[in-house]
Amino acid sequence: MHGMNKIRVLIIDDSLLIRKMLTDILNSSSTIEVLGSAADPLIARAMIKQLNPDVLTLDIEMPHMDGLTFLRNLMRLRPTPVVMISTLTEQGAEATLKALALGAVDFIPKPKVDSNHRLDEYAEEIIAKVKIAARANVKNAENSLVKSLDFGATKSAVFARPAVDGILKRAFLKKQANSHHRIIAIGASTGGTEAVKTVARGLPADTPAVFITQHLPAAFSESFVRHIDLTTQMSAGIPQHNQPVEAGHIYLAPGDRHMMVVKDGGKYVIQLSDDLPVNRHKPAVDVLFRSIAHSAGADAIGVLLTGMGTDGASGLQEMHAAGAKTVIQDEPSSVVWGMPGAAFKLGCADYIVPLAEVANKILTLLGQGSICKPV
Repeated sequence: MHGMNKIRVLIIDDSLLIRKMLTDILNSSSTIEVLGSAADPLIARAMIKQLNPDVLTLDIEMPHMDGLTFLRNLMRLRPTPVVMISTLTEQGAEATLKALALGAVDFIPKPKVDSNHRLDEYAEEIIAKVKIAARANVKNAENSLVKSLDFGATKSAVFARPAVDGILKRAFLKKQANSHHRIIAIGASTGGTEAVKTVARGLPADTPAVFITQHLPAAFSESFVRHIDLTTQMSAGIPQHNQPVEAGHIYLAPGDRHMMVVKDGGKYVIQLSDDLPVNRHKPAVDVLFRSIAHSAGADAIGVLLTGMGTDGASGLQEMHAAGAKTVIQDEPSSVVWGMPGAAFKLGCADYIVPLAEVANKILTLLGQGSICKPV
């Protein structure tokens, strides 16, 4: 972004109606200016050269050249922050995850033209994501880098506590500090799909159970967990309600349920909850972290990765107070340092490490030699 000027956006979408809706939404922000819109990537290519936008919104399915091919070429020839406009289908989820792997900063579902009651909420979300994308330094590394943003962490990090209390109370949690079963909890949001895969790639098959809450729509869960499973030596899946926990497994919270870990006798059990969103998210990282603070205490490791907002910060603080070791991703390797930055402000991070070193830090904290069987 140039100085204090407005964020200059180019919209690329083959639907005239979507182009008009996105233009109206983004122009409603005093800090964003839509330079124009393009119906296909060939038109867009000429407009990018002429207008030099700060951010692109990009549809995946378009005539003449699909969005992924266009994105791959763009990132090679003229790296630019991109927010993908995604369909909430299995096919759309798979394509969007590939786009994030190619370097897109974030995504948002296509606006529903027949649904005015949610348009204000949608507008707020896409404006926030374009602002985040405008700060991304996509020229500097394989992962998009972003300057830190101050999301008012200290106030909002503790705001959602009563809501989480209610969910945990319904889960009948009992704190038992005598367990010797180690578990790992990971939370992530913007930039997290690639960050989670990077961490999972470094974990051997016999690592203790890992629980991941990543902010994603429900339609994305199956695709994302397949990506994780292909990346890691561990076994990744989406758990069922009341499923017993096993070492060597990664459990991903489904995109429409909170995930908690509770104690049943001497064993951990996963519980899923359809309660209201917490910190505007379902699943919420705070719900997972606070459940593990209660059920595992010092036997847990909490990890907070890249993400917009503050979800997970107060939960990580509670894990820390319960004796868990806590790790946050550092600012330079984060796409957005909102969530880890909020935890940093609360003073509850034992270790601040680059993304590439998170898996090794987890294994070191586990005392890998004594926890895992030799390979």
